[in-house]
Amino acid sequence: MLRRAMMAGVHGPPPAASVYLAIAHNGSPYVSAYEWLPGFGSKVADPATIPGTQGNGVRFSPGGGALAVAHAGTPFLSVYPWTGTFGAMYASPSSLPGGTGSGVAFSPFGGAVALANAGSPYVSAYPWSSGGFGAKYSDPSTLPAGAGAGVEFSPTGGAVAVAHSTSPYVSAYAWAGGFGAKYSDPLTLPAGNGMGVDFSPSGGGIAIAHSTTPFVSAYPWSDATGFGTKHANPATLPGGNGFSVAFSALGGAVAVGHAGAAPFVAVYAWNDVTGFGARFSNPATTPPNVVRSIDFAPDNTAIAMGHSNTPFVSAYPWSDATGFGTRYSNPSTLPPGIGYSVAFGQT
Repeated sequence: MLRRAMMAGVHGPPPAASVYLAIAHNGSPYVSAYEWLPGFGSKVADPATIPGTQGNGVRFSPGGGALAVAHAGTPFLSVYPWTGTFGAMYASPSSLPGGTGSGVAFSPFGGAVALANAGSPYVSAYPWSSGGFGAKYSDPSTLPAGAGAGVEFSPTGGAVAVAHSTSPYVSAYAWAGGFGAKYSDPLTLPAGNGMGVDFSPSGGGIAIAHSTTPFVSAYPWSDATGFGTKHANPATLPGGNGFSVAFSALGGAVAVGHAGAAPFVAVYAWNDVTGFGARFSNPATTPPNVVRSIDFAPDNTAIAMGHSNTPFVSAYPWSDATGFGTRYSNPSTLPPGIGYSVAFGQT
């Protein structure tokens, strides 16, 4: 950023950021990345050391200098330097997470990385810097009640939430260079296994995708007080078990990837105060099967989703005002298996 600012002062505006789309999947090399043009560009060469096995989660660091993959098989979390190509994998943390990595998130200022995992303590977190992992933070004093499926930091970095497999299905903790006190559970719990969690960009809302109708639950959120009273369910529910949830980059929409019947994705207008608004029209060409993961481009002009059938990833133009555009062409080199996680990033 400093170099760009210096260039702007001498030569005019800074160069536009390069945008990439990464997919974690269940066939080797378990993670794939593409230039984003918009639309799919060239596939980036695979990392020299691939993640251990099936990729379940992927995320770029906030500054774009690292790419993390949550995966099955030890060490459960692999992180690479990122400059538009994969660098040499960072050394694994000295104290490994408790089992299969399901979801991964960097804190909003990049100083920590957290992993939701299948084995106790169900969430693990580490200091993070360009030098790699620091010593593992102490586990939360009250652990999530079951296998972690998704994890996310609030936009201010003052809280971290975990979606998990046992009631209360979501657990949230104060965050200040480590896990603080657990927030009180929401008065009205999500109705089933928590599969994904996300905070709205302003930090005023939190949503959880889960396995039982209404398949998505959302609440007002404050880092000071935690969960507010549950928002009313959307008027038209997702068509089956919710696997993933994501707010748009501008915060005017929230998307749910689900099982059940087509279109396998439901996107709603969103307001932090009033909650779910009208459902956007479905895309003209729907994903071919269960949508496992969703992400919006940093400039809010695209939405991507990983799914269970070939081509395993789909992307569309997006607007919070008008919804889906015409589906982008598939990448020329497809991911080799189910797209369990997608993430946009920029350098």
